[in-house]
Amino acid sequence: MINRSFTTLQKKGFLSLYKTIVRPTLEYCNSVWHPTLKRDEDMLEKVQQRATRLLPELKQMTYPERLRELHLPTRAYRRQRADLIQMFKILKGFDRVDPSKFFQLASGSTTRGHGLKLVKQRIHSSLRQSAFSIRNVNNGNALPKEVINATTINQFKSPLERHWRNNPIKYEPY
Repeated sequence: MINRSFTTLQKKGFLSLYKTIVRPTLEYCNSVWHPTLKRDEDMLEKVQQRATRLLPELKQMTYPERLRELHLPTRAYRRQRADLIQMFKILKGFDRVDPSKFFQLASGSTTRGHGLKLVKQRIHSSLRQSAFSIRNVNNGNALPKEVINATTINQFKSPLERHWRNNPIKYEPY
């Protein structure tokens, strides 16, 4: 639709169109629906790859170079970030959800790091493996105190980005 509607695109205009039309569709219900198969992840990422090729000046660049030029993160990075933000909102009571329905807090004073360490539940089926409450335990436990002890959601996001910048995760932001 963007390609057919506009004859020329500039970076700023493209980013506005992409962020208001394409990205919300791709990320709708991100925390609930999480692609479990690599081919599903690749299919969603290809939408972003194709969209970044719409700009003529970026067409010859590789996909990671286009992302850096446009300051766009990968879809996998945004998905993981959204999961951690949702987990933070549940644990800190910003959402009206009982945290014990999703997560089990580690008991005792033997935990290292922050006080919101989670217990990774044992699972017996591969279906449950990609559930929200299972896939976020390791990432949540790996966060430092200054990130998890934030009092607001915005105070959580900035230290999270800084932590990932200093300790790269498997998904690079751009």
